Amino acid sequence: MPHGSSSPRSSPPWRAVGFWLALAIGLYLVVNVIRVVADPAGFAVYFGLPLAAPEDVGLVYVYALRTLFIALIIAAFLIRGDLRALQWVALAGVILPLGDAWLAHSAGAPVATIARHGAIALFLLVAVYFLRRGAQQRAEAA
Repeated sequence: MPHGSSSPRSSPPWRAVGFWLALAIGLYLVVNVIRVVADPAGFAVYFGLPLAAPEDVGLVYVYALRTLFIALIIAAFLIRGDLRALQWVALAGVILPLGDAWLAHSAGAPVATIARHGAIALFLLVAVYFLRRGAQQRAEAA
C-alpha cells in the first residue's frame, strides 16, 4: 500500500486537520492564479512588487505558473491522501513566502504586505505540524 494511503483500519485523510489546512493552501494558491489572470498589474501591487512598466507583466505570469504547479502538486497529494508528502511540500514551501516577504520589503512594500507574507509562512508551519500529527496518527492506526 502506498505511503500515506489508508488501510481499512486507518482513518480517512479528510478527518485530519492537516488535510483541511493543505486544502486551504491549495485553494488560496488557485485564487491567486485567478487573480493574476484577471488583473496582473493589480496583483503585483497586492503582492508588494508593483510593475515598473506594463511590459513587465510576464513576471507576474511566472509567479502564476509557479503557483499553479504547486497547487497541482498539493491536489495530487490530497487526492492520494498522502499527509506525509503534504507535510514535506508545506515545509519546503515556507521558503516561498519568506522570500516573498524579503522581496516585498526590498521593494519598499507596506508593512502590512510584508506581514501578510510572514503570516502565510506561519500558516504553512502550522499546517506542517498538523500534517505531521495526522500522518503519525494514521500510521499508528494502520
